[in-house]
Formats: sequence, structure tokens, C-alpha cells
Amino acid sequence: MKKTAEQRLKRFDLFAYLSSALVLALVVLTRGDVKPDFGIDFSFLPAVYSSFNALTAIVLILALVAIKQKKIQLHQRLIYTAIGTSIIFLLLYVVYHYTTPETKYCGEAGMVRKFYFFLLISHIILAGVILPFILLTFNRAYLGLIDRHRKMAKWVFPLWLYVALTGPLIYVMLYPCYNH
Repeated sequence: MKKTAEQRLKRFDLFAYLSSALVLALVVLTRGDVKPDFGIDFSFLPAVYSSFNALTAIVLILALVAIKQKKIQLHQRLIYTAIGTSIIFLLLYVVYHYTTPETKYCGEAGMVRKFYFFLLISHIILAGVILPFILLTFNRAYLGLIDRHRKMAKWVFPLWLYVALTGPLIYVMLYPCYNH
């Protein structure tokens, strides 16, 4: 018996929720004070994973331009790329934060510090919340439920872009605080 789009969507959405929960659990596990020593210095990773986050932002903007120009296949390829760069970012982020002590903000006091913490807090909250919605939006497009995809993408896209842009900005602001 052939499954309907709604039945497939339920399975895909369950996968999105379970994947998001797993990712959140992994990120929470990285927050411990005791870090394992694998004999490898992972201090280079923030620059690398921040670059993947910046690349994600660029690809997302290109995907938006492509869909506005009705270049659907290009848009699809770019979204696959954005998901891929986001996955690489996430893997590197987890490795770094699992193995390396947290870097504390060491910059100026005043407005710069307030701006940094505003970016950091909004970035963390939105990064934690947006992942399942990215996957749910993707599921709707993948299964051909384009109207439902569009409705979600209108608010998911700018939040995903915000997270992808603020990550590298936070890295730049935190750069002087890393042990080089």
C-alpha cells in the first residue's frame, strides 16, 4: 500500500524532532567543566566552524535570490548545501566544545559588552529553537507540500540566516579572548 504525503510527513517530522533532540543533547553534553584530553589541540576549530557558519549564511542568501528568480533546482541545491555546511559546523562545534574549556568574553565594558551579550544570548536561544523548524520546512518542500513549505520558510529563513550571521560575528568579537 502506498503511503500518502501526510503519512510520510509525519514520519519525516518525527525524524526532525528526534534529530533536533539529539543535537540539543549533544550540545548540552559539551558544557561540562571536565574536558577529555585526546592529545589533540582543537584550538583552531572556532575559526573553521565560524567559517562554515558564514558560508551557510552566504549560501542561504544565494538560495533566497534563486527562489525569487524562480530557479527552483538551484534553490534546492543551495538549500542542500546550506544544510550540509550547517551539519559540518555543528560537528566541529561539538568537537571543540566537548574537548576545550569555554572561552569567556574579555572585551570592553559598556555598550560593546552589552551588544556582545545581546548577540550571544539571542544567537544561543534561536540556534536551539530553529533546528527542528529548518528540518520541518525542508520536509514540506521535499515531500512536495510547497504551499506549506512557503508559509514556514517565510519566518524560518530569516531566523536561520540570523543564527548563521551572528555566529561568525560572535567569533570575531571573542577572537581576542582565545588562547592563541
